[in-house]
Amino acid sequence: MSIRPLDGITVVSLEHAIAAPFCTRQLADLGARIIKVERPGAGDFARAYDERVNGMASHFAWVNRSKESLTLDLKQAEALDALKILLKTADVLVQNLAPGAAARMGLTADLLHQENPRLILCDISGYGNDGPYRDKKAYDLLIQSEAGFLSVTGTPDTPSKAGNSIADIAAGMYAYTNILSALLLRGKTGKGSTIDVSMLESLGEWMSYPLYYAYEGAAPPPRNGASHATIYPYGPFKAGDGGTVMLGLQNDREWMQFCEVVLGDFALAKDERFDKNFKRNEKRVELLSIIDACFSKLTTEQVIAKLDQAQIANARLNDMAGLWKHDQLQARDRWVQVASPVGPIPALLPPGSNDSYTYRMDAIPAVGEHTVAILSEIGISSSEIERMRSTGAI
Repeated sequence: MSIRPLDGITVVSLEHAIAAPFCTRQLADLGARIIKVERPGAGDFARAYDERVNGMASHFAWVNRSKESLTLDLKQAEALDALKILLKTADVLVQNLAPGAAARMGLTADLLHQENPRLILCDISGYGNDGPYRDKKAYDLLIQSEAGFLSVTGTPDTPSKAGNSIADIAAGMYAYTNILSALLLRGKTGKGSTIDVSMLESLGEWMSYPLYYAYEGAAPPPRNGASHATIYPYGPFKAGDGGTVMLGLQNDREWMQFCEVVLGDFALAKDERFDKNFKRNEKRVELLSIIDACFSKLTTEQVIAKLDQAQIANARLNDMAGLWKHDQLQARDRWVQVASPVGPIPALLPPGSNDSYTYRMDAIPAVGEHTVAILSEIGISSSEIERMRSTGAI
């Protein structure tokens, strides 16, 4: 088996929902050992979001493969002591508990670094570890709202959230890359780091284009549904058979190709009403009627064929059923099987293929599946483990 980048790295994670689990799953993909600390009994509350995957929650199936599940009731002293023993030799601690919860348990950088100076701590929260919003609860939709994402997404009449947990994903990605950076830094200095990742700041970074578009009080990008806010034609267009084709023009050269090859009207390219993007953007309704008149006579496949001939970027308006069976993903062998408490399920390989190693694609754990093994590993006797079980500490 090939050596993976994070082989030998142990990550302990006090995680729930999406942001922290997505971060640690990506560390696991690269070979890290992830010890997921869960509440005894129910475990991570994301386990109960739905039952779409043969009885297992869809969110949980996505972000929790290749992990070990350790159940600890951290309100009990014995369980908290066991966690602190684990952290003495761990490389990374990730946590996205409620604001202040980790500190109240004594899991602060100062105290943990006294025992393990090489430990990397990563806190993921809604608003960060200081500032007036520090103690506010934060969920994905709320951060989408606070970060202005809803103000530029949707239709002119209806702001819309993203169809997936974009704020959690953003925070998970920045936690992941910050931890990788901290591991590289530790290789140079020998010391751990403390990382403070905010969901607001993560999604705020992704909002930088609309921020700059609205620079110094300028009008922000309008909400235009699936169409581009400032480039036209760029978005969904109906074909004559009822299908929808997404297309995007980026420059005036492509506009000329679109007119000549797709619309069959080269003279339109020189029409002063539409010869610059800002004019096309201002006259969307007028131009849409011209495009619709052409596309209404064609099937979806014929429209796509013409766009391909003109080298105009395009795509089908796919759905989940279409993505499951997407021929490009199939051709590139991106689907594999992973084990789970409900049996084998399909999973996409992580983006990016590296010819030096293969991704780790191990099982999704049952609640507390690895508790006894992990506690035994850190020196807790079988009789003590049974006593902790009897008191509900594990």
